[in-house]
Amino acid sequence: QVQLVESGGGLVQAGGSLRLSCAASGRAFSDYGMGWFRQAPGKEREVVAAITWNGGRTYYTDSVKGRFTIFRDNAKNTVYLQMNSLKSEDTAVYYCAASFGYVLVADRRDFRSWGQGTQVTVSS
Repeated sequence: QVQLVESGGGLVQAGGSLRLSCAASGRAFSDYGMGWFRQAPGKEREVVAAITWNGGRTYYTDSVKGRFTIFRDNAKNTVYLQMNSLKSEDTAVYYCAASFGYVLVADRRDFRSWGQGTQVTVSS
């Protein structure tokens, strides 16, 4: 198992930017695909973005394409989510998750390790 700790959430005005970080410890970080998920009040947890073990392939849900970027630094055991042009509908708790293996996955059922979450609030 890999342990995950998110940081970087906060309150931002609509149109602003935030960068989330997820630091991993435990097993070899480069053995894992990574994903960012979010859960708004009263809604199911949904995938935001995912990335393969080496950053070679990425996935974005339609609502964030062109605004969010997922990337990773395996030397620092960290995955990031750069969020630009934020909208009020991006408000949610954001979770980092890890999936052992080398293919691109984006279904939350494929992710076995989860962080505790970080709150992102976008004010309009």
